[in-house]
Amino acid sequence: MAKSWREWMKNLLELEDLVGQIKTQLVQESDPIRYAELDAKVKSFEDRRDKILELMFSRLGPWEETLLARADPRPYTLDYVQNVFSDFLEIEGDRRFGADHAIVCGPAILEGRPVMVVGHQKGRNIQERTYRNFAMAKPEGYRKAVRMFQMAERFQMPVVTFVDTPAADPGVESESRGISEAIAASMLAMFELTVPVVSIVIGEGGSGGAIGIAAANIVLMQEHAVYSVIPPEGCAAILWRDPAKGPQAAAALRLTSKSALEFGLVDGIVKEPFGSAYRDPITAATLVKEAIIESLAKLDSIGLNLKSHRYERFRRAGSSYMKS
Repeated sequence: MAKSWREWMKNLLELEDLVGQIKTQLVQESDPIRYAELDAKVKSFEDRRDKILELMFSRLGPWEETLLARADPRPYTLDYVQNVFSDFLEIEGDRRFGADHAIVCGPAILEGRPVMVVGHQKGRNIQERTYRNFAMAKPEGYRKAVRMFQMAERFQMPVVTFVDTPAADPGVESESRGISEAIAASMLAMFELTVPVVSIVIGEGGSGGAIGIAAANIVLMQEHAVYSVIPPEGCAAILWRDPAKGPQAAAALRLTSKSALEFGLVDGIVKEPFGSAYRDPITAATLVKEAIIESLAKLDSIGLNLKSHRYERFRRAGSSYMKS
């Protein structure tokens, strides 16, 4: 099942690439007969694409959702920054060790309101992924995030975070520089904020690397994102000594957005365009923007101590699962 779904995904991407090439030829074609032939091809391929999509999304399970959350074309934090905010100014460095490119941070404007943006950033190709360390932040990345949280508190700016990482960096250097302490310090800094905090899981929400920037008043999750204490392959390696049993682990972990909402781990699901966010990133960004604005408006109107609200929210997380 998992292998066939990967093949469908590959075929779908190849088909969409082919449609794009034919549409380019269509724009340049001046011969009416040839134009009609190309136009008919486009419609035929688009019909085939839609049928593949319908088949794929009628069979989505936890493992397929995991693959979809990791799909290379899926929009990343900087894609949402470009389409949701204006005047984003990226700030680098933790003022203690160095720069970490797996987390991007900086102030921006959301519909005329200054906000602080923090998010994991993956890469589109091997060079970018190496530069971003596959979105696995090192200690200096979380310490940079703490800088931004403190700045947001100082200037009373709401915080918006985008979660998309398989986990924090597990390397020896990160361990020697205190990755666990850095994640804990980032969570503590978020819990201490008196400003509204909204987090949204846009891809993979994996392990402490995710929760390190997701200790928010409202946690949202895109429809085809995943949120888990450990990646499925890591879970399979521990339980069955076989990472290839990732699909079984994904089912056991209950890591889909629907399960996360059911267990009270997230407060809402942000719908994606049919076929997932990568097929229509502008619409996906519009839906994310609307969800963020709505969440901030809700927090503005509740009139409660936001620190206490955040504390109580995380005390309740998972309580519905315990009762069941």
